[in-house]
Amino acid sequence: MKEKSILKAVTSTLILGLSAKIALHAQEAVPYQGVVGRTLAESKEWWPEPTKAPAGAPNVVWVLLDDVGYGASSTFGGLISTPTFDNLAANGLRYTNFHTCAICAPTRAALLTGRNSASVHESGFSHTVLSAGFPGWDGRVPPSAGTIAEILRGNGYNTFAVGKYGVTPDEEATDAGPFDHWPTGKGFDHFFGFLGSQTDQYKPDLVEDQAHVRPDGRHLSDQITDKAIAYIDRQKKAAPDKPFFLYYAPGATHAPHQVDRYWSDQYKGKFDKGWDVYREEVFERQKKLGVIPADAKLPDRNPDIEPWDQLSPDEKKLYARFMEVYAGYLAYTDFEVGRVVNHLKEIHQLDNTLVFVIIGDNGASKEGTLNGVVDQGFAQKPVSEKENISYNLNKIGEIGTSAATNGNYPLGWAQAANTPFKFWKEDANSEGGTHNPLIVYWPKGIKDRGGIRTQYGHVIDIFPTTLDLVGLKAPGQIKEVKQQSVEGTSLAYSIDDPKAPSRHTVQYYYIYGSRSIYDHGWKAELPYPNAFVTGNAASKQAFDESAWELYNLNDDYTERINLAKQNPTKLEELKAEFEQQAQDHHLYPYITWDDVFNGRIHRTKDSKPFAEAVKDATKGSDNE
Repeated sequence: MKEKSILKAVTSTLILGLSAKIALHAQEAVPYQGVVGRTLAESKEWWPEPTKAPAGAPNVVWVLLDDVGYGASSTFGGLISTPTFDNLAANGLRYTNFHTCAICAPTRAALLTGRNSASVHESGFSHTVLSAGFPGWDGRVPPSAGTIAEILRGNGYNTFAVGKYGVTPDEEATDAGPFDHWPTGKGFDHFFGFLGSQTDQYKPDLVEDQAHVRPDGRHLSDQITDKAIAYIDRQKKAAPDKPFFLYYAPGATHAPHQVDRYWSDQYKGKFDKGWDVYREEVFERQKKLGVIPADAKLPDRNPDIEPWDQLSPDEKKLYARFMEVYAGYLAYTDFEVGRVVNHLKEIHQLDNTLVFVIIGDNGASKEGTLNGVVDQGFAQKPVSEKENISYNLNKIGEIGTSAATNGNYPLGWAQAANTPFKFWKEDANSEGGTHNPLIVYWPKGIKDRGGIRTQYGHVIDIFPTTLDLVGLKAPGQIKEVKQQSVEGTSLAYSIDDPKAPSRHTVQYYYIYGSRSIYDHGWKAELPYPNAFVTGNAASKQAFDESAWELYNLNDDYTERINLAKQNPTKLEELKAEFEQQAQDHHLYPYITWDDVFNGRIHRTKDSKPFAEAVKDATKGSDNE
């Protein structure tokens, strides 16, 4: 027994020593400053100071919603009630000129790292069939692009993430790892959610920390909110004065649109006037709120979207129900965010919590096709429009339920949700794909409550803004890895100065062929047809790489007047600038949707062409 006790003591000492070494490594260990002599009398002990956050540093909460257009939430003029966001905005700031990357994974990688998506290898996705073996495309965020969680944790914060992560390579997303690209490998103490791009909200592909777990049957948003609150409470009980960082990223409102009828039925009949009337009403509300310029003009309806008054009664009935479900889904998401906010208030943490709410990682989704999707498996079949509508009508009662495997609303509602802009998610050329609402809330740090900010911003700006407001700087090294330069621009300068000129003045965008470049209000853009997401005649058009368009957003907020022919010199200047940005950020080679569909990219020798992989994924699978 005595030998076992001695062995146990020695083992414990070794473990403690190893733990100390690991902790020092994680905190960028400084050289030993004591004296090690031959005897204790000749030696001087030294212990490193424990890492602490700056005095008075706020808690930080990032909320990132999925697939929400600029004109969906009531906070930015939409007809869907979002009282939590309304209240945060009324007591904080609305940023009305904020942008994302037009699709989920690039936006999330850029947000977490403060660098452009191509700079951190996420031009496309981390999915095997949507990434490629090039520096800007391999879907693996490198250690040289440390995340906000790594920096905050290294400076005395606890860090939690719940919901959608979306930037873990498919082949690493098993319980065998490796876990370097999981949230816990990127600076989060705890994670509860899903690693992919989408999942069934009642039967999610659920992960906690570094292992898959069984969902309990409740809606995923309910589960992640409970977990977020539990993480916060557990931490505050153990270390009341230690700040935390929470990254709250629900699967909502990405397809499948699933929500309890309690929420969707609240909107019965409220969209019967259709998408054209919705756009007009929201446009006027946005002007009254001041979230769009007073002289802005509403663009024409997108090509291929039929006027509502020309639809059949069956189509109107079907399409209105799709939107009722979506509205309930967004309203419910706002409620769940409200649970977190209210809890912070109850435990007296809200006043010193810095909250960023990004309402959408891109514009509203165009993946629901012209007629809407009830069942993704059926949607992949070659059927006529009439057959598709008939199928959806027969399942109208299932829209929004767990029985609907992958519901998504029709394109007409996606444009309506993007009011006042043209086009949709994935259109990196258009404001409809990239222009999203931002709310910044911080009672202790914002004086101009309810203020509007029009400075140009991009998702890479949230990272440096957070560090600025917390009182930290991005380190030159993390875990002995030299860090890439942060490419975002802090928005902190605009907090107290609504008239300050924009400091982020140039930004490129690219998603599988569609592209644009913004420079001091001028914007050159090139659209790309996409058969998979639209399923209409326009998608069969050949790509014309010379069909660049030119807009002056300073005078034409909604991209109505193409100036390409009137100002070819400016267009050529911006096109050259886009090429330079592409080179600087490792965007080459330009991979397009056509390359994806035709199986021209394969990350592994066993990779299937995209169309085949999609077909396999919809054969009765509960999760993506």
